[in-house]
Amino acid sequence: MKNNIQYSIIYADIRPEITERLSLGILTIDQDKVKVYYSQKKLEIVKLLYTEKEYKAISAIVRKELRELASVEVLQYLTRYSNNLISFSPIQSIDKTQANINGEWLYKNYVYNAATA
Repeated sequence: MKNNIQYSIIYADIRPEITERLSLGILTIDQDKVKVYYSQKKLEIVKLLYTEKEYKAISAIVRKELRELASVEVLQYLTRYSNNLISFSPIQSIDKTQANINGEWLYKNYVYNAATA
C-alpha cells in the first residue's frame, strides 16, 4: 500500500431519487494523511440549487469538517453513509508511481475537468 493512494469522490446529491449528483471534490489518503480538494465553482453552483441552510451544511462539511477526519476508518464509514445532501464514492486505490499520480492529478481528472467534459 506504500505506493498506493486511496481516494473518494465527494458528491452533492441533487436529486437522490434518480441519483443526480454533482462532484464537488475528492478526499485522498496517502500514507494515513487525509487531504481534501474541492471546487469553489461547484460549491457556488450548489448555492443556487439548495436552500441557504442546506448550502451552509454542505459547505461546512466540504471546507472544514472533512479536513478533521481522524482516520481512514471514519472515511470508510462516510462512504456508506448518505444524508441526501452529500455522499461519497467507495474508496478506490490507485498506484501513484504510474504517471506520477497524486491528489492534485486525481482532483483535476475526476472533479475539475469533469465539469467541462
